[in-house]
Amino acid sequence: MISTFIDHELKAFWRSKNTGKSIAVKVVMGILILMLFLYVLALGVFLDAILKQVFPKDDLIVSFCGIILVYFLFDMLMRLQLQELPTLKVQPYLHLPVKRNTVVGYLALTAMMSFFNLWPIVIFTPFIIKVVIPSTGAIAGLAFFISIIALSILNNYLALYIKRKANLNGWIFLFAGAILSLIVCGDYIWHVYSIQKISYLFFGNLLRVPFWTFLPVFLAIGMYYLNFYYLKDNLYLEELSTKKAEAAKSSTEIPLLSRFGEVGDLTANEIKLILRNKRPRSALIMGLFFMFYGLIFYTQAMYGETIKVFVGMFMTGIFIINYGQFMFSWQASHFDGILVSKISFRNFLRAKYLLFTVVSTVAFLLTTPYVYFGWKTLLMHFVMYLWNIGVNTTMVLWFANFNQKRIDLSKGASFNWEGVGASQLLLSLPLLICPYLIYLPFKWIGYTDAGVAALAFIGLAFILTREFWITQLEKDFLNKRYKIAEGFRNK
Repeated sequence: MISTFIDHELKAFWRSKNTGKSIAVKVVMGILILMLFLYVLALGVFLDAILKQVFPKDDLIVSFCGIILVYFLFDMLMRLQLQELPTLKVQPYLHLPVKRNTVVGYLALTAMMSFFNLWPIVIFTPFIIKVVIPSTGAIAGLAFFISIIALSILNNYLALYIKRKANLNGWIFLFAGAILSLIVCGDYIWHVYSIQKISYLFFGNLLRVPFWTFLPVFLAIGMYYLNFYYLKDNLYLEELSTKKAEAAKSSTEIPLLSRFGEVGDLTANEIKLILRNKRPRSALIMGLFFMFYGLIFYTQAMYGETIKVFVGMFMTGIFIINYGQFMFSWQASHFDGILVSKISFRNFLRAKYLLFTVVSTVAFLLTTPYVYFGWKTLLMHFVMYLWNIGVNTTMVLWFANFNQKRIDLSKGASFNWEGVGASQLLLSLPLLICPYLIYLPFKWIGYTDAGVAALAFIGLAFILTREFWITQLEKDFLNKRYKIAEGFRNK
C-alpha cells in the first residue's frame, strides 16, 4: 500500500498545473542542498582537526562527547524553524478499505525523509571511524553510531509532534521556543549548568558501558509511537477541526486587549492570525532566537559602543522588521472584505501600532538581562525600543502602502520567496541607516551621549505625534487602496 501512496503522489505531482515551476524550484533546491552537503561532509572529515583547535587542552574524545548534545539542541532549534510537516491528502482513502495504521504508517515513514536526519550521520561518522573505533573498539563505535541515529530520530519526531500540537494551539510553539531558550540561557548566559558536561556524562559512560545506547533508542521509539497514535486519533477531518476550534477559542482570547475596544479586537485577531499560520508565526519565533544576538557582539570588545545602536534596534524591533516588511500582505486573502467592512482604517492602523508596541515591549523586557554588560547597554536598548515603536513602526506602515504582493499564510517560511519584492529591499535600508544618520554626527564631534539623547527624543516625538502620522498614512492608503487590492487578487 505504501508503494501505491508513492505512485499516487508522483502522479499528482506530474499532473499538477504548476509542474514546470515545481521542477525548477526543486532543481535549484537540489543544487543548494548538494552544496550544503559538501560543506557538511567537509566538516565531518575535518572534525578532529577542528576540535583540536577549539579545545586544545581537552582530550579529543572528551571534547567530541561534549559537543554531541550541544549539536542536537541546536538541531532541534533549526527543525522547529525549517522542517516541514509530511503531508498526504488522506480524504480519498478514508472511505476505502485502507487501514488507519497503513495511512499513519506512511506519514510516519515519510517524516524520516528529511535532510536534518542525514546531517548528524555525515558529520559524526567520519570521526567515529577515524578516532573512536581505533581508540575504544568497534563495539563502542557502534554504540556511538546507534545513539546518534536514535537522537536524530528523537529530535525528528519531537519537532513534528510540537508542530502538530501547535497547529491546534499556537501558544505551544511559543512555549517550546521559550523552554529551548531557557535551556540555552541556563548554560551560556547564567552558567547554571553545562550542556557539554551533561553530554560527556552520557557519552563518556557509553564508551565504558555500550548498553547505555538503549536509552536514546527507547526514547526515539517512544516519540515515534507518540506521533503515530496522535496522528491516528486525529486522522479524520472532523476530529481535528473540532479540536482545533476548541483549542483556538480557549488559547487565543486576550482579555487585556479588550479594554482597547475595536482597536484591541483587531490586534487580538492579528495575534490569532500569527499564531495559527506558519509563515507569520515563523516571524515571531525568529524574534525569540534573535534575543541572543547581543551575545555575538557584546562579548567581543572589538565592536565597541557604536554597534549597540544596531543590536539594540535589532533585538527590540526584529518583529517589526520581519513581520512589518510584508504588512497588509498578511491580510491579502481577505483584504477585499476589509475594504467593504465597517472597520475604520484609522483603527486598523492603530491596531498595527498596538501590535508592534506590545511585541517590542516584550522583546525589550527579554533583553533586560543584558544589563550584565552595563547599564549603558540597557539604556541603549530602551532608546532603540522607543525608536522602534515610534519611527520604525511608522516607516514600516508607510512602505506597506507600496506593497501589492499577496502571501499564502499556510506555506512555511523556509525557502519561500512569495511576497518578496523591491519594497522589502527599499524598506530595509532606511530602517538600518536612519538611526546612524542621527547618532554618528554626534559621536564624531565627541558628544556620544547627545547622540543617544537625540535618538530617544526623536523616537518619543514620533510616539507623541502618532495620531498625526496615522492621519497621513490613512490619506496615503485611501489613494492607493484599490491598486493594493488589485495586486492581492493576483494569485
